[in-house]
Amino acid sequence: MRRSLHFDEAAGGAAEALGGPSAADPEELISRVRADRVEFVNLQFTDVLGAIKGVTIPAAGLGEALARGVWFDGSSVEGFARIHESDMVLRPDPGTYRVLPWGAPERRQARLICDVQTPDQRPFPGDPRGVLRRAMARAEAQGHTYNAGPELEFFLFKRNADARDGRAPLRPVPHDVGGYFDFSPQDLASTVRADIMRALAELGITAETAHHEVATAQHEIDFRYCDGLTAADNVMTVRQAVKAVAAEHDLYATFMPKPICGANGSGMHTHQSFFDRGGRNAFFDAAGRYELSDLARHYIAGQLAHAPALSAVLAPTVNSYKRLVPGYEAPVYICWARTNRSALIRVPCTSPGREQSARAELRCPDPSANPYLAFAVMLAAGLDGIERRLAPPEPVEEDVYHFDARRLEEMGIASLPGTLAEALDALEKDEVVRSALGDLAYQAFARAKRAEWDEYRIQVSDWELERYLETL
Repeated sequence: MRRSLHFDEAAGGAAEALGGPSAADPEELISRVRADRVEFVNLQFTDVLGAIKGVTIPAAGLGEALARGVWFDGSSVEGFARIHESDMVLRPDPGTYRVLPWGAPERRQARLICDVQTPDQRPFPGDPRGVLRRAMARAEAQGHTYNAGPELEFFLFKRNADARDGRAPLRPVPHDVGGYFDFSPQDLASTVRADIMRALAELGITAETAHHEVATAQHEIDFRYCDGLTAADNVMTVRQAVKAVAAEHDLYATFMPKPICGANGSGMHTHQSFFDRGGRNAFFDAAGRYELSDLARHYIAGQLAHAPALSAVLAPTVNSYKRLVPGYEAPVYICWARTNRSALIRVPCTSPGREQSARAELRCPDPSANPYLAFAVMLAAGLDGIERRLAPPEPVEEDVYHFDARRLEEMGIASLPGTLAEALDALEKDEVVRSALGDLAYQAFARAKRAEWDEYRIQVSDWELERYLETL
């Protein structure tokens, strides 16, 4: 087993000190980099599909990068620019400085998350991080800070022997036989999860819980809620950390929504709330139904109203819709509730003295989503409900999976799209969600996802060959 994780209390303290997207002093940051003995700095950003991109610079070049940014060719990045307008600038966010607790200690690396600018130093409108900044600015103009707490699920697999030497494609080979909340001190998965939590702590992320999930080889990491931009940054960091730590244990991690047929898929349930300028949770009202304020109810109504279009961004792959089927704890029907986990939106209980935890949990997102775009459209849909003072329908506290078509129609419960193509059609017709993305990001996202669907629909699968080749 390869072991190159290195946990450094000094570096971890630096991460905590600079935690969150604050405007840290550049000179202070440069001094911190020297003290941490960092040799290289990765300048990271995210493309429209949610993939991490970036460029590595020597630590000695950080001052220049902070002062003037770093130029790159945007025409080579999905959704960024056309060939005749390719020059773009990475502007590092000093508050996202983290020392990476993996790799060779003698070649220590750190990372900075960047915003993308045009050559005239304006925010690039197609930058996913900028899309979320714009959505949060709308909420802030109304006196609200948008908070999000994602729950990331993933699978840990062994590499099949044939895939190691390139003779066969990678297959999902479970590394354990555990189930929900199963625990054994001798279980490799417990060791991997512990190392993930230690790595996240060094990266300034508080992992509140980590546990085995329902499916074989499936796991979940929950981290503390924070403002939406920091939460999206954290999702990208957690993905990177989980994969890096898994590789150190000769496993590979995947955030593919449904890697195993007949088993539960992986979600990214997202808890959401608004805090007002006084630091109070604006979603809480002791006298309201489920202890929710009118503002929270309007917010929920907005997300229910735009749920079909939201699906394209929150469940953005062909594979996502193999997860969104009845019977596997993933939501299919557009309704809300408190105790009913088959509902699209759930309102967790708040105990006395914990009013600040009032929130709405949206259960359809999965971890293949670009978190910047996902949180932006979720927020935009909720804000639309607030601005139009929409009222949610009556909550449904029964297991909706057991309803037949007639009962669903009687209760006015619609379904999420059944395929990526249907979700993209809904997105195309939804002006609120499209506007939240902005024209550049929407066009790039829709173009890439239509191409994904077209490529998928013309494939001849193993299932088709087994079912039809000999019998027809």
